[in-house]
Amino acid sequence: MWTLPAVVFVIATAAASPTKAELPAYELELKDGLLIPETIVVNAGQRFKLNIRNTGKGPVEFESTRLRQEKVLGPGAHSFVVIPPLTPGEYEFFDEFHLPDATGRIIAK
Repeated sequence: MWTLPAVVFVIATAAASPTKAELPAYELELKDGLLIPETIVVNAGQRFKLNIRNTGKGPVEFESTRLRQEKVLGPGAHSFVVIPPLTPGEYEFFDEFHLPDATGRIIAK
């Protein structure tokens, strides 16, 4: 038979244990038409978080048609997108406000 302290301990232990591993995260800086880095290599088949920072003087728009992601950031702003597991291959992204030069790619291996 369970005692009340034992039940409380089991519930507290289960609540304190992480149920999901933290997502791998990658950094992307957008600065007045520059993408730093231009190429990001990720593990295929694994969700990940892409942290996006605008360090430029004007607005930027991270966009990827193939990944179905879009994020507009004002100067000095930062945000993130979560990308679902990718099959091996290359996935283009760009800064919509600084085309045609501001293009990059994610490579899933």
